[in-house]
Amino acid sequence: MKKRTLILGMVAMVLLLGGPTVVHADGVVIVEPPPGVPMRDAPNLVIRYHRVEVEITDQVATTRVDQVFLNDTRYDLEGIYVFPLPEEAAISEFAMYVDGQRWEGEILPRDEARRIYEDIVRRRMDPALLEYVGRDTFKASIFPIEPGDERKVELAYSQILATDGGLIKYVYPLDTERFSARPLEEVVVSVRVESAHPIRGIYSPSHDVAIDRVDEHTVKVSFEASDVLPDRDFELYYSVTDDEFGLNLLSYRESGEDGFFLLLVAPKVEVDETEVVAKDVILVLDTSGSMEGEKIEQAKEALEFVLEHLNSEDRFNIVAFSTGIRVYERTLQSAADADEARRFIDDLRAVGGTNIDLALAEALAMADGERPQIIIFLTDGLPTEGVTDADRIIANLERQVSENVRIFTFGVGDDVNTFLLDSLAQDNRGASSYVRPHQSIEEEVSGFYATISTPLLADIELDFGDLRVEDTYPYPLPDLFAGTQLVVTGRYREGGRTDVVLRGEINGEEQEFVYENLSFSDRGGEEFIPRLWATRKIGYLLNEIRLHGEGRELIDEIVDLSVRYGIMTPYTSFLVEEEQDIFTPQGREEAAQEMWMQATAVPAPVDGAAAVQDAQNREGLRSAEKAQDSTEQVKYARDKVFVLREGVWTDTTYDSSVETVKVGFGSEDYFALIAAQPEWGYYFSVGQEVPGTRGRF
Repeated sequence: MKKRTLILGMVAMVLLLGGPTVVHADGVVIVEPPPGVPMRDAPNLVIRYHRVEVEITDQVATTRVDQVFLNDTRYDLEGIYVFPLPEEAAISEFAMYVDGQRWEGEILPRDEARRIYEDIVRRRMDPALLEYVGRDTFKASIFPIEPGDERKVELAYSQILATDGGLIKYVYPLDTERFSARPLEEVVVSVRVESAHPIRGIYSPSHDVAIDRVDEHTVKVSFEASDVLPDRDFELYYSVTDDEFGLNLLSYRESGEDGFFLLLVAPKVEVDETEVVAKDVILVLDTSGSMEGEKIEQAKEALEFVLEHLNSEDRFNIVAFSTGIRVYERTLQSAADADEARRFIDDLRAVGGTNIDLALAEALAMADGERPQIIIFLTDGLPTEGVTDADRIIANLERQVSENVRIFTFGVGDDVNTFLLDSLAQDNRGASSYVRPHQSIEEEVSGFYATISTPLLADIELDFGDLRVEDTYPYPLPDLFAGTQLVVTGRYREGGRTDVVLRGEINGEEQEFVYENLSFSDRGGEEFIPRLWATRKIGYLLNEIRLHGEGRELIDEIVDLSVRYGIMTPYTSFLVEEEQDIFTPQGREEAAQEMWMQATAVPAPVDGAAAVQDAQNREGLRSAEKAQDSTEQVKYARDKVFVLREGVWTDTTYDSSVETVKVGFGSEDYFALIAAQPEWGYYFSVGQEVPGTRGRF
């Protein structure tokens, strides 16, 4: 028997007039059109700003919302305010204030709320609100707002946060893209977390947040943006434990398929000096003529910052290079002598060529095999003296480097060999960074060093026991430093429970930490993980192609991952090209062939602004900590990805060859399906025409 699919919205519908319009911030303002104004001309309120303050104390979260609506029309406007409550949240003490006065409202159970949403969808012919089917909802009337007036709305509610696998999750409904007529002038989310037990991991899969670890028991998290249309809820996870290293697991698996997991490893914030891994820091600075002026002065300040922040048991040395080299001392020096190196730094002058090979050889000759060796390599140019071929420089380094060496490279400006710098870093468990024109060298280097100044666990390995785990990223695993955390993504075969063992080295001694009975989901889980894993894998594959040569099988894999998980990159534009067929094996084969021809036709540049931007793009994918945001042509709805093709939002797993059943948008059958499968509301909210496989979408 042929499979049958469900296509929504293929039956023509008559546009209804007189329905409400919607403005959405954290809640939805449903504005009734003024008398005589048809729905298509009904005005919207303008959202001036949207500010959220959250205080979480021992899993009790209090959320306070402050937003201002502006009526910039010539009509008196009124309507109702609807706030979809976070799913599975235990809400208490919900209060609403309008212009400082307490406003009466009611919390509607999900069935009653669903009827309100369905009524709005019927009248507006817009399925966007179906995303909230299945949630309880707060509802309140909004009195008329006169032309030119503002209405300040404040909300406050408390909830008890649940714990899953040792992780505590907070969610705030911030999805506004499909409802706000204009971008919001300002969006601010501030979260303060306090706990009686030490806080270890803290992670947002939804937004790029700033994290301030005040102490072991207090963390501040913030997100700020302006002129934006937020398109996803704000999500935050954190863990509390007395363990020296916190390790927590999130996972997701569809029935019959391999699963995906995210492992969050975080050390304690406050460490005793005896727990810090003693390290050697070798600073390698380009002093060629092109560094003259502001660049050399900023670089000197960066070196001084590093010396000022050495730990008491650290050692250091400085290698300055141009046509030749200058070394501060013949051997590594104690951190106690760092002040004496200032005169050496002050006397450095920018003159001569760029002998990268000689500088690296000198730095490696100093390296001691007994402790972690961190080489910070800073250059603003291409190799012009001595060995100038990048492949030979890399080969020379490979013959000399030991396993305990970590190389961190900084390319200053755009005239640098990105292939060389990225290879040096990634082949030696470090990282490459680029200081673009008009950026501060001192700020970039000092900010980086602050994150790696205190090593706690080196040469990390993870053991998952009998559970089959593969395709983990980042690869290889980096060292752990105080104040940082490690986010690992990967795949697993079968769900179940297993012990996870974290191994590493502390001051030359092997250490082992066991985390018992962690549960890998057999079905369901956190739906963002597959897209985050796919983003990292695409970044890894793109880097492999750039650094180690093209491989057609790698390009085929990139195409398949990009289509399945909707990962947009500068290299996968076929995803949004209307003429490109991505829903059939033949279409994906053509996309891969085109990408292969582009990759092999002309060698990619290794220097210049385009090369630096390319290196940063690939690294951004490889080290991503959140999945991508929706765009005008690609939308994410829970575990599904939809691509816009000829006005139809199509699931990327949809098979266009199967027989279809047509259900009219807004029909009784349409809403009966939503009542029977409330989770499908997320998929239906994408658009009026949404093809998906019957019974499983």
